[in-house]
Amino acid sequence: MNNMDVVLVIAVMATVTILLRFLPFILFDHGEQLPKWISYLGRVLPPAIMSMLLVYCVRNINLLKGNHGFPELICIAVAMLMHYWKRNTLASIGVSTLLYMVLIQSGM
Repeated sequence: MNNMDVVLVIAVMATVTILLRFLPFILFDHGEQLPKWISYLGRVLPPAIMSMLLVYCVRNINLLKGNHGFPELICIAVAMLMHYWKRNTLASIGVSTLLYMVLIQSGM
């Protein structure tokens, strides 16, 4: 790809990202109640997405060799406890990710 192609691809990605970010405000910012299905999706999608990410993260654990998935299981437990304690998704993800990196780098 030459420079003009790269600039064009970045411009298209930025435009699509901006449109997707502002689309809910354009569609639903009329001072009226949100449709029930939008409220339902807003309630059920975050836990569903986190569950999918959890499955994605532990899909390659081999219980028959190496550390048997202990760092992953420890960090999942820490993330759950942090979220239960602080109710802060960013903190629970950050702390468990940092702990996972420490455990992996230390050879556990």
